[in-house]
Amino acid sequence: MKGNFQNIINDTRPVVVDFFATWCGPCKAQAPILNELASEMGEQVRIIKIDVDQNPDLASRYRVQGVPTLMVFQSGQVRYQQSGVHSKPQLKGVLQRVMAS
Repeated sequence: MKGNFQNIINDTRPVVVDFFATWCGPCKAQAPILNELASEMGEQVRIIKIDVDQNPDLASRYRVQGVPTLMVFQSGQVRYQQSGVHSKPQLKGVLQRVMAS
């Protein structure tokens, strides 16, 4: 996953990375919000999910302390990182700020 992950986050469009765990209740609440966002924003943004239990090295590398943690990368740079469930309007606002800068 490491090589693929690096290629994915180097995209020039925003890449939302959802660090989650299958046992996490709030992660399950975040999933449909991300799906709606993906449908609405289409090709403007890429959304991927990283299971922290299956990818502990990535979780450690990016200092993920709790799940869900959402990170937004653009051109390989971390543009946003926050733990907890995000509403769709909140996420759209983050992505609009990233795309505008």
